[in-house]
Amino acid sequence: MAADRTCVDHSRDANGSVQEPRIYRPYASARKDSVNKNLWPRPLAQKWIVMLFIGTCLLYCARMAMPICVVTMAVEFQWSKIDSGLALGGFFWGYCITQVLGGHASDKIGGERVLFVSTVSWTLITVATPLLVHLSSHTLALMTVARFLMGVLQGVFFPSLASLCSQRVVKADRAFLMSTMHSGSALGTLLAGGIGSLMLDRFGWESVFYCTGFMSSLWALLVWLCLIKGQVVPPGQAEAKMNPQRSVSRTPWLSLVKKPPIWAMVIAHMCTCSTSFVLLSWLPTYFKETFPHAETWVYNVVPWVIAIPSAIFGGYFSDFLLSQGCGLPFVRKTTQFIAMGVSSIFIIILARGVSFRTAVTVVSISVGASTFTSSGVSVNVQDLTPSCAGALYGFMNTMGAFSGLVLVSLSGYLIEVSHSWATVFSLITLVNTAGLVVYLIFGDAHRVDLVDYNSVNLI
Repeated sequence: MAADRTCVDHSRDANGSVQEPRIYRPYASARKDSVNKNLWPRPLAQKWIVMLFIGTCLLYCARMAMPICVVTMAVEFQWSKIDSGLALGGFFWGYCITQVLGGHASDKIGGERVLFVSTVSWTLITVATPLLVHLSSHTLALMTVARFLMGVLQGVFFPSLASLCSQRVVKADRAFLMSTMHSGSALGTLLAGGIGSLMLDRFGWESVFYCTGFMSSLWALLVWLCLIKGQVVPPGQAEAKMNPQRSVSRTPWLSLVKKPPIWAMVIAHMCTCSTSFVLLSWLPTYFKETFPHAETWVYNVVPWVIAIPSAIFGGYFSDFLLSQGCGLPFVRKTTQFIAMGVSSIFIIILARGVSFRTAVTVVSISVGASTFTSSGVSVNVQDLTPSCAGALYGFMNTMGAFSGLVLVSLSGYLIEVSHSWATVFSLITLVNTAGLVVYLIFGDAHRVDLVDYNSVNLI
């Protein structure tokens, strides 16, 4: 009996006769109970989805505060274009540093706590930014440091979100959660560009930072009082106690780096991030140079308005396919094909001479289709490695950020040398196609992070 780790209880009835033995398998029941305890109940999950949507929106509002105000600040502090670039670039260098660390911490202590602590921290920096630049004559250095710290603290957000999605949300709802967060980022970009611009004109650039910081602090306070205080159970803690042979701390990292589905996912994520960075960075310049008399707000607003419902629909579409019995690998690859393949088909249209209306239309469709990655690669990490989804997603995001910086710089060089936007749009299509082919061939959605140190089969 000891070999299969079961316990036999020979109970007796009222007459003293031996009844049929009852066999207990503690590891099997413990594992099932621990998984159920980790998951959010549906009412709590719905509250968290709403709050995380608002949090993602505010995160992007704070992130976009500096890009919105940089022109006004450059005039006030006499910054050159190079100086402004240094201040803006400080965020991305800091953003790359804490991705893996934030994900790993979330896997260990719970993404809720990491999100809360990081939000409180970058909220303080946002509010303090106008004060910092007036402390010394070295405004550029102080602003660059502030943006670097902002990147460091916001870098843990999406890895923590990936960890939460893996540990707290049932598999059928994960795509919807990630898609909803993607729509929150688009809404934050819109609000920052719309309301932030109005505040900038009427109340000065400082008001943008103060308002964003104040709203973010209210969010953090509500999350603490209503969702976190006294209610968070670190994921995996119960399972580690009940079954130490199968613990998150024993994640087989050396084995994972040899898995083709892992690298297919990472490569696809890198290609998706880098092409998105190029579009965000260069589309306004493309429209301004190609259609100098067009209304600026049209091409700065319409694509992101389309992106919000598109991202949410992507989550519903993924869940619908799963409910119809489609296999998880098929669903992930289908949504990623839309995100990379369909979006590239429309982007390549821009390589030809098109009208302003056509350009806005194809860009909007392309941006909307790209949001389907939230139901593809972005959630695939939770399929493959739920035990370390946060850390691995952090690594993916770090690689995506670096590749994005490289591709943005390369695109600028190509524009300068060739004087042709067709080169950039062709490059985007090439990168997306390469990443998509790799993912379609080697991608998968079956869990690969399990190493069973127990020799018995657990029910």
